Amino acid sequence: MFRRLTIAAAISASLCPVASAYAQQENELENIERVEITGSRIKGVDLEGSVPLTVLDQQSIKQSGANTIFELLKDLSVLKGGNGTFSTSESGGTSTSTPAGQSAASLRGMGPSSTLTLINSRRVAPSSFAAGTENFVDINAIPLAAIERIEILATGASAVYGADAVAGVINYILKDDYQGAEINASYGDSTDSHDESKKQINMLYGTQIGDSHLSVFLDMYDRNAFKATDRSFSASPNLVNSYSYLPTLENSPNIYYYSSRDGNELPAPNCQTPLVTTEYGEQICAYYGNQHDYLETPFESVSTGFMFNSQLGKLDWHTDFFYSQTKSQAYSSPAPINQLDDSDGPYILEDALFIYDQADGSNALMDQLYIDPFTTQSGKEVWGFAFDARFNDPRTVEVETKNFRLVSTLEGEINDWSWESGVTFSRSRSEQEAIAGVYNRYQFHGAITGELCSDGSLASFDGQNLNCQSGELLPFYNPFIQNDANNDAVLAVAQARPTRSGESTVYAWDANISGEVFTFNELPAYASFGVEARKEELSDIPSTDSQAQADKEYLVDVFGFGSSLSRAKRTQYAAFAELSVSVTEQIELQLAGRYDHYDDFGSTFNPKIGVSFRPSDSLILRGSWSTSFRAPSLTQAGVKLRTTTSSFDCGANQAVSELYCMGDGTQVSVNSLELGNPNLKAEESEALSFGVAWSPSIDTNVTLDFWHFDHEQVIDTNMTAVLDRAMTDASLRHCGLVPDGAQGISYEAQLCDVTDSNGLNIEQDGADLGQILMAYINTFEPRDSELFLPLYRDHVIPLENTGTQTLSGLDFKLDHRFNFDAGELTLALNGTHYLKFDRNKPGSDSLEKLVGSYQYPRDIVRMSIDWNSEDYYITLGANYTSSYEDDIEGLRGREIGELEKLGVLSAEGGREVDSFLVWDLSAGIDVNDKLTLRARVDNLFDKEPPRVYGSARGFDSINHNAFGTRITLSATYRF
Repeated sequence: MFRRLTIAAAISASLCPVASAYAQQENELENIERVEITGSRIKGVDLEGSVPLTVLDQQSIKQSGANTIFELLKDLSVLKGGNGTFSTSESGGTSTSTPAGQSAASLRGMGPSSTLTLINSRRVAPSSFAAGTENFVDINAIPLAAIERIEILATGASAVYGADAVAGVINYILKDDYQGAEINASYGDSTDSHDESKKQINMLYGTQIGDSHLSVFLDMYDRNAFKATDRSFSASPNLVNSYSYLPTLENSPNIYYYSSRDGNELPAPNCQTPLVTTEYGEQICAYYGNQHDYLETPFESVSTGFMFNSQLGKLDWHTDFFYSQTKSQAYSSPAPINQLDDSDGPYILEDALFIYDQADGSNALMDQLYIDPFTTQSGKEVWGFAFDARFNDPRTVEVETKNFRLVSTLEGEINDWSWESGVTFSRSRSEQEAIAGVYNRYQFHGAITGELCSDGSLASFDGQNLNCQSGELLPFYNPFIQNDANNDAVLAVAQARPTRSGESTVYAWDANISGEVFTFNELPAYASFGVEARKEELSDIPSTDSQAQADKEYLVDVFGFGSSLSRAKRTQYAAFAELSVSVTEQIELQLAGRYDHYDDFGSTFNPKIGVSFRPSDSLILRGSWSTSFRAPSLTQAGVKLRTTTSSFDCGANQAVSELYCMGDGTQVSVNSLELGNPNLKAEESEALSFGVAWSPSIDTNVTLDFWHFDHEQVIDTNMTAVLDRAMTDASLRHCGLVPDGAQGISYEAQLCDVTDSNGLNIEQDGADLGQILMAYINTFEPRDSELFLPLYRDHVIPLENTGTQTLSGLDFKLDHRFNFDAGELTLALNGTHYLKFDRNKPGSDSLEKLVGSYQYPRDIVRMSIDWNSEDYYITLGANYTSSYEDDIEGLRGREIGELEKLGVLSAEGGREVDSFLVWDLSAGIDVNDKLTLRARVDNLFDKEPPRVYGSARGFDSINHNAFGTRITLSATYRF
């Protein structure tokens, strides 16, 4: 029997998949309007018979206590594991960070760009500020107050919806038939003494206007910042040896080891914190990043919109509109201070240390230094020494994003066929400005040599005197002086405020028709046919002072702050068809196919086959196979030059390890420039799922689904592979900067001064890099920790289709309902068990098995006990994340040595991160027919997250929560 499902039936089917079959009678269903369910374009198709669908309805949303979409989704097992789903806890103030104030959903840990986000089954403009080069839809821009329900299909769906549905689809369904008016207010905060509160108020109004219906909403949300220093377990560094040699200026700089007569770093003369002993026995003033880490950034948003439905004769006209504006700040650790050419150890005038030696009339400190000549920007030769430091303030950016979306559709019927056509216009605009912690490199170096003018210009030198064309010559800035207003005022002149403007736009038109096409075995077969046209445009334009430009030797004007320059557009056309056939009364077959053509990278066809078998009313066996694809994002297609960091994995390639890591299997990050690649291919994926849904009684439901993905041609940069290719390809090896228009690896210029036994240097064909390494060590005698080929900066690396990943697992759901006169008691258990998550190591054909490794827990489970009566509810729930390996391999030798002394490592040198079980409690009561009160307590027992030594934060901010107990109170009043 072909079942025409209502929305209510779809929701109950997701939670009680088969019980709905005999909770409805066939004669009732015949008179109910057919609706479209995520995963199929055919209205009325029983999708639950083919693939598993997770639905969050209004009750789930209200009882969650969530204020935002991210808070609602973050504990779903299909959205955990890996590092794809992110929130503002991962945002930062640099171009390599997640955009400030933005969040994304990632199914199966495959990355946010592999999850298609829809609103009412239509696309949304992605954020113009990519996460790396991955474009994504900012779910913080979707107002939760406007959402009726959320449908999640965690399997490949490109055959139905096109690009990006590699891991699946999340479809947000808007409220469009609300009647009346209500206002909801909520307040939440942790039980800690710090103010990490969040406040929200939203209003909803719906009314009938003749044959039309109008729903209007307004949502306002505000959240305070949450700092690492607000909790004892994250206020201090995990390990003493997780230090940086670069203290803040207010803590006083160290003396760079090149200027020290004994070749070791010298401690800051007036360090404000206890000195740290390094692996070389040095005493230094250290820096730890947790002091400037924000676990959640300040954020505020305002959203408004309407849903308008009207009857135009026999046609249904639907229009959805919403506008949102978000504002947030994000922070990264204070920028390191480098030389003008970006190498370590900036030089300062020798007078900078006189203040210390004059205190006792000796020259004790100066006697320990080499005082060398250096040339200032004006061409003046002076004497000084090198120091190590970073600025005081964290790099801070403020981002304001405005999102606009308008969709208008017409629906009607031709005989027994339903048709629909609609237009979509969606736009996201973001403006970013650095408001603190960013300094102009030329002005700063002018300041520390006394060549900065009061108007910010640099003085010229006429052979005798320094002269300012306008303004007055400022005294030199002394980084060793603290809390001096005049000294600080000189530094303030060098502060910069680079900006960034982005815009992403989607224009689309679609049309489809569905209905009964034929009968088979006297059973109806239904089909849907459709076409779609879409134009996408994206621009991400930073101010020139944050761009890397070849004519400036790729030096960004400001310290520690890069940018991504991207501009691209594309047009896409598609045609799709879908067929649902009742082969017998027990077997249903779903076939779908979609052809997409892109004007920039070509065409693709993706099929899907789904089968369901119902041997009885209480049992469904289901399976599906499909292919999906992801076109290179507009950022990936249009990036001109992006300043970023690239990592190479010495554990993946032994030859790379011998040359660059002294044989160790460590990962190394270096500054690089990322290039777009017009030859990128689309990512491709093959998805397989099969499972069973069983309802032994109307109150008991069990589902078990196996899923598997083969994801190929994954797009990323591959520094390891470039280093490997450079061993035999001399065109990729450059002493000094990579020339404009070329690609490859940049080595310290001095490396060209040494040769192999045949007299070939590193830039020449046939050179033996192993022999050049030995010649470099013998000639320049680097530190024992630097016995490798010296890399310089700004390696030019193209985006590539780097490799594959294969993952599989089991999703399970179990619920049982007990019925009493006073109400219902429901026990529920659902979760995901990962069987495999294998990914090829960059630059290697070998696979790394990620399940059970850092940030890839094997099991993610949600348990709940729910009591519902006519007037109130109480829910006790728990979220469980299984243990996994700590990221010990990513630590430096000195940190591993400290762990060995602490006795926390296993005999094999590894460590298990503890499992994490957190309880929550929620309750609500209808005081009367107008007022409802709700309360929710997250982390009921105030449990701290497990310690993770491989994370700089000391815990896993993706899979664990640092807030402790958090209470949210809300009230809804209906008029």
